[in-house]
Amino acid sequence: MSPRAASALLVLALAFALAPSAADARKSDRNKPMDIDAGHQVGMLDDSAPTVLSQGVVITQGTLDIRADRADIHSRNGDISRAVLTGTPAVLKQQMDDGSPMTARARKIDYDMATEIVTLTGDAFVDQPRGSMKSQRIVYNMQSGRVESGGNDAGRVQMRIQPRNQTPQDDG
Repeated sequence: MSPRAASALLVLALAFALAPSAADARKSDRNKPMDIDAGHQVGMLDDSAPTVLSQGVVITQGTLDIRADRADIHSRNGDISRAVLTGTPAVLKQQMDDGSPMTARARKIDYDMATEIVTLTGDAFVDQPRGSMKSQRIVYNMQSGRVESGGNDAGRVQMRIQPRNQTPQDDG
C-alpha cells in the first residue's frame, strides 16, 4: 500500500472518531501504529486511478477497528481527496476517551476530504451509549457539526436518546 493510501485511511478513521454526539475519540490511538490487512491491493503512483484495497479489508489502530469489503482511496494533485469504504456492511468501531464505545456501520461510508463531509448510505447506523441513529442515509459535516439524515429517498430516521443520568435499559 502506498503511504498516500495509508494516510487516507488514517484521516477516514479520525473522521469517524469525531462523529456527532460522541465523546472525544481516543486521542492516544492517533499515536499508535496503524495495521492494514487486505486480500488484494492495486493502485497507481499518480492520480490517474484510485488505490483499491479489497478481499476483506481490516484496519486497526489502538482501539479503532475498521472492517470493509473494499476501500477506494482517491487522490488529486498528489493529496488524498476521498476515501470510500463499502461492505455488507462496512463497520467502524472505536473507544472514546471516556471509555465508551462508538460503532458506525453502513453499506457505503464516503469521506470527501475537501469538504470534510462523511456520508453513510445503505442501512446506516451510528450507536453510542447516549443514543443511536438509523436511516438509509446519514450525512455529517465535520466542519460545522451538522448532521442530516433521512428525507426523500433516504427513508425515515429513527433515533433513541438515553437519559443523561441513567443507565441504558432494554425495552423490556
